[in-house]
Amino acid sequence: MGNDSDDEPITLSADAFNALSQFYQEQDEREKAWSGETVEVTAEVKEDWQLSQFWYSQETAEQLAKMVMEAVKENGRVACVSAPTLYRAIKAINKDFDATVFEYDKRFAAYGSDFIFYDYKSPLSVPKECRESYDLVFADPPFLSDECLTKTAVTMKYICKDPKKLVLCSGAVMEELAGRLLDLKICQFKPEHKNNLANEFRCYANFDFDALL
Repeated sequence: MGNDSDDEPITLSADAFNALSQFYQEQDEREKAWSGETVEVTAEVKEDWQLSQFWYSQETAEQLAKMVMEAVKENGRVACVSAPTLYRAIKAINKDFDATVFEYDKRFAAYGSDFIFYDYKSPLSVPKECRESYDLVFADPPFLSDECLTKTAVTMKYICKDPKKLVLCSGAVMEELAGRLLDLKICQFKPEHKNNLANEFRCYANFDFDALL
C-alpha cells in the first residue's frame, strides 16, 4: 500500500533553491560563446570550480609574474599553460610583454591572439608554430592526477625552446612525478590561492627559480 507522502510535491528549501539558481546561472555564463570582442586583461573572470579553477592570491600572482619575466628578460616569451592568473599578472606589469595563455576555458578567448585553446587530454593539439617557441613554460595543470601531469608535461616539452626553462605549480603530492617526467626540483617559494585549498601546493622548476625572488 502506497504512502500518502509519496504523492506530495517535492519542494526545495530557500537555500537549496538559491544555490541551484546560482549553479544554472554560472553554467549559462560559462556556455555562452565568446562575442568576438577582446577585453581588458584586468577584467574580472570568476573561478569555475567545475573546471578545477583556483586563482592565485594577488601577491602570489604578482610575485610569480615578476620571477618568470626576470627569468627570460625583456625580449623573452612565456607560455602560461592552464595558468590564466599568471598571464593576467604579467600583462598588468607590462602589457607589451610576450606571453600566451594556453587554456581550456574559452572565456579567455577574449584575450585575442594571446589565447590558444588547450585541452591537456590532447597535449600536442596546439598550433605547429608553438613548437619550441617559448623561452619559459609555466604550467598549472587543473587536476592532481598522474594522467593530467603526464600529458601536460608533453606539452611543456613540446613548446619550450632549448635549453628548456620549465616551472610547474601543482600539489606537493606530485613532487616525485614532476621530478621523473621533467627533472623538476621543489622550490622554496610557496604559491598561495585566493581561496584556501585542502591540498598543499608547491612550485617546481628545472633551474634556480628561487634566486629570482
